[in-house]
Amino acid sequence: MLILLAIVGGFVILTLGAEALVRGASAIALRLGIAPLIIGLTIVAFGTSAPELAVSLKSAIAGNSGIALGNVIGSNIANIGLILAITALIRPIQVQSQMVKRDIPIMIAASMLFWGLLLDGQLSFWDGALLTTLLVCYLSFSYFSSKNSNDGEELDTSPQHPMLSVLFIIAGISMLVGGGILFVDGAVDLAKTFGISEVIIGLTIVAIGTSMPELVTSIVAARKGASDIAIGNIVGSNLFNILGILGITALIHPIAAAGIQDFDLLVMLLLALIVLPFAWTGFRIGRREGGILLLGYLSYISYLVVQASA
Repeated sequence: MLILLAIVGGFVILTLGAEALVRGASAIALRLGIAPLIIGLTIVAFGTSAPELAVSLKSAIAGNSGIALGNVIGSNIANIGLILAITALIRPIQVQSQMVKRDIPIMIAASMLFWGLLLDGQLSFWDGALLTTLLVCYLSFSYFSSKNSNDGEELDTSPQHPMLSVLFIIAGISMLVGGGILFVDGAVDLAKTFGISEVIIGLTIVAIGTSMPELVTSIVAARKGASDIAIGNIVGSNLFNILGILGITALIHPIAAAGIQDFDLLVMLLLALIVLPFAWTGFRIGRREGGILLLGYLSYISYLVVQASA
């Protein structure tokens, strides 16, 4: 009963946190003249990825590398195959040319780099330094390039006092972190009750649990007509998961790749690759594309279930 209460309570907190984060971030974007896409790629993406950071750090330090790596790989797979899919099924997502020409290709390159760094069986301190440096470079480039761009959408949000917007963002991120950790802890306890392996837990239950902020936030943003924040949240979260979460975690404690299969990395890369032609066609991701992504994700989860029961 306590486990189910943790899962349900975590989801409720996540929903409230997502609403606050999107409202605050949208208002800040309008007031400061920053493109909503950049807000989605940075503040919203990093805020919704905070549970992944907490879980990966906690797992790596405790010696549970399977959960630390599986969390990030599974989250990136879920972000596209589950979250982007569901968001597009609810409301087709308009995609800016900048996203297609720059941000999605960078996400693909980061996924390839991550796979390459794991070839020696671990992410070392220097691997973490490289990933963190690339994150800083990406953020700097995105910020300064946004100053010279007027490519964006008008957000459906009413102006509010800047301090109130900041409070909304802080409260939203705090609730996303708290709700995400509560949800994950409940889900992991439930999985362990059924004897599921550490890597499978990381790739599925923990990954989906820590991706719940992205799911709720993207749906809320899409329903409000803020497609830039919805798609930016997903792509930005995937980038932050690889460059930020794994980078910071590896700086603090090396991460062993034991238990992670090439197939898991291949699925992560293939989903990142397939988003590019989907987004390029008409600069929108519609319900048909969402259905294809969801079908691919369910197939992957079915494969993991078979592996776990073998």
